[in-house]
Amino acid sequence: MGEEAPRRDHLYGGQALIEGVMMRGRDVWAIAVRKADGQIHIESHRIHSITERVKLLGKPGFRGIIALGQALAIGYRALMVSASESQAEEEKLEGWQMALSTAFAIFLFVGLFMVLPAFGFGYAERHWISSGFLANLLEGVVRILLFVGYIALIGRMQDIHRVFQYHGAEHKTITAYEHEDALTPENIDRYSTLHVRCGTNFLLITMVIAVLVFAAFGSPGIWWRMASRVVAIPVIAGIAYEALRLGARYERSAVMRGLMAPGLWLQKITTAQPDTDQIEVAIASLEAVLEAEAEEGAGEELGAEKGTSTGEPLDAGLARDG
Repeated sequence: MGEEAPRRDHLYGGQALIEGVMMRGRDVWAIAVRKADGQIHIESHRIHSITERVKLLGKPGFRGIIALGQALAIGYRALMVSASESQAEEEKLEGWQMALSTAFAIFLFVGLFMVLPAFGFGYAERHWISSGFLANLLEGVVRILLFVGYIALIGRMQDIHRVFQYHGAEHKTITAYEHEDALTPENIDRYSTLHVRCGTNFLLITMVIAVLVFAAFGSPGIWWRMASRVVAIPVIAGIAYEALRLGARYERSAVMRGLMAPGLWLQKITTAQPDTDQIEVAIASLEAVLEAEAEEGAGEELGAEKGTSTGEPLDAGLARDG
């Protein structure tokens, strides 16, 4: 798909979708989806972020919350496209059906992994466990076990397994690019399905940090206990984001490899070996990002020569993989 773009000074990330892959860089995100007729649907979009207009929101502590919100927004749009393009015309879901499904998934995640353990161990603390620290610690451990068990369970479903294969294709493709290898299925397939910047790592890091944060909360009332688990999500996500950035920057460090190891182990569940067709989709998505960035770069050079603006500010944050 054209000449290879020069290597950029930022990191690339992505997301596995229904029969597709979304890839994103600093300024652009793109999606490639295998249609029911075997063709690949490709589209790309520019990223606009409030962090360029409000500099404070690009600072540590804030940028993680902004990045999380942005990732959710882009991920939702990409999921909508993949759900529409991957299905035959008569099987496509309506917009309200996708919105309802997404809302239910968010409700299930917050309820099952945040509120339910908080309620259970709040009750246990009042009747059986005398230590607030121990109750909070056990709550966090159970939350992590619930999460891992849930991922392992849904991974047995055929449709989810295919998403996990696309997840593996996404990781392999990004790793091949980072090693400056030619983006061909044969080259890409040699790489691991595991990647240190995976969103799975982010979720696991978030839950581990939540254990430490909530363990220091003491013994709040049961209703405040449940509410605090929801209210604190953005703050904990911001801390986890900085930890993930640090891990990506010093991924060769023995200490960082040790800290990131549990997330990589979990990826053995959330990724699977892709086939050639799935790798081709991941390649198409990443190349669409690279081509859009090359065109954007050419426009910036032309604008600089003419002394004109090249468009609205773009996101300067770190793209997160997974």
